[in-house]
Amino acid sequence: MSIFQRLRALVAEPNWLENHLFLANVTMPEQLVGKRTGIINRMKAAFVRLGIRGFNPKLRNAPERLATLRMPEGSPIPPNTLAELQREMVHLRFVNQQIKQIEDARQKQLEDEPQKGSNAKVLELQRISGLGIETADMLVREVFSRDLRDRRAVARYAGLTGSPDGSGSRRREKGLAKAGNARVRRGVVQLAWRFLIHQKNSTLTQWYQACVAAGKKRTTMIVALARKLLIALWRFVATGDVPQGVALRPAT
Repeated sequence: MSIFQRLRALVAEPNWLENHLFLANVTMPEQLVGKRTGIINRMKAAFVRLGIRGFNPKLRNAPERLATLRMPEGSPIPPNTLAELQREMVHLRFVNQQIKQIEDARQKQLEDEPQKGSNAKVLELQRISGLGIETADMLVREVFSRDLRDRRAVARYAGLTGSPDGSGSRRREKGLAKAGNARVRRGVVQLAWRFLIHQKNSTLTQWYQACVAAGKKRTTMIVALARKLLIALWRFVATGDVPQGVALRPAT
């Protein structure tokens, strides 16, 4: 297919505008979040080299406190390093502003047209404490708008199923298949970590805590939690069945 045929097919596709909005509302914030993480990691690495502990560059007053920091021997941060860290702080604030502008614009669009397209599903998902607009938008457009027949298909699409490995009569799994949607898998695993913080009274969180207390690895169980959580959210969107113990924000 030539480039002109592809463009013609894109324009003729009924959902081409929604696809464009998805790129603007999900892909761009995801890239900005990646930039923010890179900035924060570079700053933390610099503080480790300087021997400075306990300073959080994500705090609102971090730029003001930066010049007052002292190294273990009591001397201030070297001028060149301080200037570099200040530039990183400015860059971090700029990226945070861009992320907030995109989130605010998407929130306004949802509130102005709550029943248009997939907006109703996004607003419903957003009622779950700990689940933000970016993640809700991504899940609806990437997963819940598709015709997936059952929970196994949902988990398989996200690449959250095991990769079978067998020899003779022996059967086992050798980790995640990772054959599904990488963006969804990454987003749901990150959501699972947040879920543990914001939904401490939920049945899923209590199940995870019990498994970890029994000696199972946290990294293994967080993937299992992500799989269970994704399936529970799929049912919530499809049938309105609220996962047991999950706290919801008031409907707007």
